[in-house]
Amino acid sequence: MQTDVLIAGGGPCGLMLANELGRRGVRTLLLEPRNGTAFNPQANATQARTMEHFRRLGFADEIRAQGLPADHPTDIAYFTRFYQHELARLRLPTASQAAATVKRLGGSWSAAELPHRVSQKFVEATLLQHARAWPSIEVRHGWRLRAFNDRSMDVLAQIESVDGASTASVTAKYLVGVDGARSLVRRQLGIEYGGATGFKRDFMGGKMFAIYLRAPTFLATLPHDKAWMYVSVNAERRAFMASVDGQSEFAFHAAIHEGEDADAWTEDDARRIFSQAMGRETPIEILSMLTWTAGHALVAEHFQRGRVFLGGDAAHLFTPTGGLGYNTAVEDAVNLGWKLAHVVQGRAPESLLASYEMERKPLAERNTAYAKRFADSVGLFQVTPELERDTPEGERARQAAAVHLNAHVRLEFNIPGVTFGGRYDGSPIVVPDGTTPPDDQPNDYVPTACPGGRPPHAWLADGRSLYDTFHFEWTLLALGPEAPDSKAFELAAQQAGMDLQVVHHADPALRALYEAPLVLIRPDQIVAWRGEDARHASHILSLCAGGQAPPMP
Repeated sequence: MQTDVLIAGGGPCGLMLANELGRRGVRTLLLEPRNGTAFNPQANATQARTMEHFRRLGFADEIRAQGLPADHPTDIAYFTRFYQHELARLRLPTASQAAATVKRLGGSWSAAELPHRVSQKFVEATLLQHARAWPSIEVRHGWRLRAFNDRSMDVLAQIESVDGASTASVTAKYLVGVDGARSLVRRQLGIEYGGATGFKRDFMGGKMFAIYLRAPTFLATLPHDKAWMYVSVNAERRAFMASVDGQSEFAFHAAIHEGEDADAWTEDDARRIFSQAMGRETPIEILSMLTWTAGHALVAEHFQRGRVFLGGDAAHLFTPTGGLGYNTAVEDAVNLGWKLAHVVQGRAPESLLASYEMERKPLAERNTAYAKRFADSVGLFQVTPELERDTPEGERARQAAAVHLNAHVRLEFNIPGVTFGGRYDGSPIVVPDGTTPPDDQPNDYVPTACPGGRPPHAWLADGRSLYDTFHFEWTLLALGPEAPDSKAFELAAQQAGMDLQVVHHADPALRALYEAPLVLIRPDQIVAWRGEDARHASHILSLCAGGQAPPMP
């Protein structure tokens, strides 16, 4: 068998990469050992930047229609126990409100899309449906990578069906290992994780117990407003629970105490643990249960070796506070997808691929650090039995907890800076202009067209998002009523085989927002360059495409 790109792993990163490559007609074989997409809910929060990428691919509305009902609150709420005292709450718009709300927002939340609370199992199913629709994509469930050899001109891989009945050899131009934390690809490359692990906290540090369950009476008997995520804060058992379908299905996760052997727990034990978080007996149907480990902030020492790349959990492992692991994985695929496609199709030199690690590794280190900060904020918060007592001392303890948790929930879940503020400063394929980007803060984002970051967003007079006018590949924005002539860029792109479109917007407000009349936008919607004229078009395009830029005239 022969293919251009072999993808080992069919989670969100692998499936998103398949869509990026399929949209560009790149022959791709994706292997996934599971028989289908995820059964367990897994990640539950799709950040706004991820939703903007789903919009770019044309299926953001499909994703937003899944998960919670359109009118279900997406609040995050904290309780001593779910049926007892409410301590803190962050109220957020429902899915049906999101489309209208986003058009009224500005500043930090000036965006084409708002976040969406949807379980990974639904996202994977949508990504798979769209990946399979591309003629150049083949998805094989029940198959896995067994070994590979990078032969410098190609990669020879041995693959097998999980049942052992079939084997095959595959020759690929490139291999991408998105095969999870225990990645065979990373191990065979001899690449270790860097960073730190084993953080101990009362909550979100150490071993955790997970139950995917149905609780058909929970919402009907809940004495509080509905939420998307419920967090139980008491001295007996810390836990959180995310609504999967907005009706009866929930993903429940509880801290495991020192000396407890949760791997040996029975369904009766699971019901006991669940009741501790509830504060009363509640009938549940257990769909699955397992253990997992929080307390990671790990990033692979390298994301590429030769013709082999790493992404997703194979490249970085998070404690899942802030939902950053899954969203970082999606952006890995977005970053790598266009680069692989352009190199495979001869539209860019192979040197372009070296920018993947240069850009994504610092972002992974940034994001794992933010996730650790969020986990420390909630997990190191000390809880005493006094918190639940109906005494003056208990009331004071709850007031103090409310102050901390109301601050924490905004730190972890109102994160436009984390979502939109990731940058590729220092990248060899970004042309700096001497300006300094705003400070990187988790809860504040200052829109800027300083090269290396997300383009500032705006809603146009006709109701469209500015992003909807971008070309799928390279875009040159020509802004303002007197934008400079852009023909030099068009000619240079044609000579270089780059798929570039010039998009004119005469609105002076956009010219002011971008602080330049010409702005080059990469296929992954990152500002590559901005300037006053097109004099050095060939030099700029060659550099941004990963080549050796010709000397400046």
